[in-house]
Amino acid sequence: MTSEPRTPLQLVWPSHEHLAGYIAALERGWSPNNLRPEAGQEELAQIHADPERFLASLVDPEAKGPPVALPGGGTVPRLPGYRRWMWDGEFCGSIQLRWQPGTNALPIYCLGHIGYGVVPWKGNRGYAKAALRALLPEARTRGLDHVDITTSPENLASQQVIRANGGVLVEEFVKLPELGGTPELRFRIDVRELR
Repeated sequence: MTSEPRTPLQLVWPSHEHLAGYIAALERGWSPNNLRPEAGQEELAQIHADPERFLASLVDPEAKGPPVALPGGGTVPRLPGYRRWMWDGEFCGSIQLRWQPGTNALPIYCLGHIGYGVVPWKGNRGYAKAALRALLPEARTRGLDHVDITTSPENLASQQVIRANGGVLVEEFVKLPELGGTPELRFRIDVRELR
């Protein structure tokens, strides 16, 4: 019995070509924001209202977009950043890079430089690890020496993804009440030697 060859994972820019796959994932209940699960439904509404504007909002290296909603209510200023979509012939998940120009520091309301999520039906394929590895050199091109990535103490899969890409645990902390007030782990990955 032969198995179908798997298409290697790629990071693609959000586009009309891949939008139907993204919409299908949102309609199945997936959300690109693990702090705000309702963000998936909000994004569906944005796509239906104006797909061009939605796609443009996902690539915002100058932080021209509107403020960002917090899980506990309220908003904070948007950071420069962008999302890339994981693609293996179908939509698999997304990964986001955000930064502040001229510094590695992030505002207290931003937990990390990189956030990612794989759709459940594409899990256990190494996609998060591959996507993070592919995105790290891009962080260096944005002037970062390192990236911080956070995850919950219970999320062993995410910790493995981060460690497999050179992540080192730098602190345990409690998130701000506006971000859930729960324990979190902060990992750091040095990107200075990446090409």
